[in-house]
Amino acid sequence: MNQIRILLENIWICKDAQKDEYYKVKHEIPQFQKFVRELLGWKLINTERLLKLEKIPVHAESFMGIQEFLEIRDYCFLCAILMFLEDKEEQERFLLSELINYVETQLKSSMEIDWTSFSQRKSLVRVLQFMEKNNMLRVYEGSSEGFGQEYGSEVLYVNTGHSRYFATTFPQDISGFHSVEDFETLQLEEIDSDRGRTRINRVYRQLVTCPQMYWDSIEDADSLYLKNQRSWVAGNLEKNIGGRLDIHKNVAFWMLEEDDCYGKAHPRDAILPEAVLLVCSAIRERIDSGIWHRETDECVYVSEEELDDVILGCHRRWKEAWGVGFREKEPRKAAEEIKEYMKAWMMFRREEGRIRLFPIIGKVSGYYPADYEEKSGNE
Repeated sequence: MNQIRILLENIWICKDAQKDEYYKVKHEIPQFQKFVRELLGWKLINTERLLKLEKIPVHAESFMGIQEFLEIRDYCFLCAILMFLEDKEEQERFLLSELINYVETQLKSSMEIDWTSFSQRKSLVRVLQFMEKNNMLRVYEGSSEGFGQEYGSEVLYVNTGHSRYFATTFPQDISGFHSVEDFETLQLEEIDSDRGRTRINRVYRQLVTCPQMYWDSIEDADSLYLKNQRSWVAGNLEKNIGGRLDIHKNVAFWMLEEDDCYGKAHPRDAILPEAVLLVCSAIRERIDSGIWHRETDECVYVSEEELDDVILGCHRRWKEAWGVGFREKEPRKAAEEIKEYMKAWMMFRREEGRIRLFPIIGKVSGYYPADYEEKSGNE
């Protein structure tokens, strides 16, 4: 039951590394294949060695990047290595020196490559370790980390053959694309020329891949479909992945029960999400008291300074309850971490010099026990 969740929270399932999961998911594919194909509009790759659900979102969001990567250079190295592996046979061995020569040749016209630079070597190591972790490469002899420490360190790798399934395929030449929107438009055109089917795919994809589905206008076609077909949509989602559908005036959420979560969940048992719950409560208090006002789109617009004031106020009030690592951080650094977390969960967006706070902030908030401050004040 719900084996599709394994595909949703993993890049793929490799038979040689996850044998039990591979067979469990493969056995259940007939039960969710129609849901994936018709409602999500996604491609399911099913081979004798690998299972992969190509989870193409409606819109690219900042939280959808590769978490291990720290800079654009990491992604450039990844693309070059994928090209390198295209010419390698499955189980073929190759040296790191051969790979870095190829990467340098491919990228030197668009970016500076200097392997004597520690930061560039570390960038390459991050990519190699990501590929090792996801079974695209296997170290036969040596260590990728060694190259990060010393230029000239050699490593012998084995190409598993899985890398050919990492990048999605496109129905046309993309060399003329200049923005993320070009790719998003292409994906929707590829789904189906029928507008109704495209709308269905957009709604299901947004609910499954993002913390919220938000719409600005009551005339929004996707929201009208969702409201009119709410029982049908809720039933399909519950049957295939579990959870419940909550629809409000300008936003919808696909919610999972606390004891039935998978993948990344908010809130979770950690200080940063806990701090965000308190910030959300403080924001709600400002709205309820009339200090901040909801607009007709159910959003609240404030300055960066106003949001910082709320976060820093929570830091001063509650920091003694937080772990020592987070409590002793410089307040503005802690505030930046809180904002990054909130942004990743689509709680706000920066627009034209302002902060746009979304209704999701009011969905999940938290408080410490009423007697907490009294107890802490007596200690």
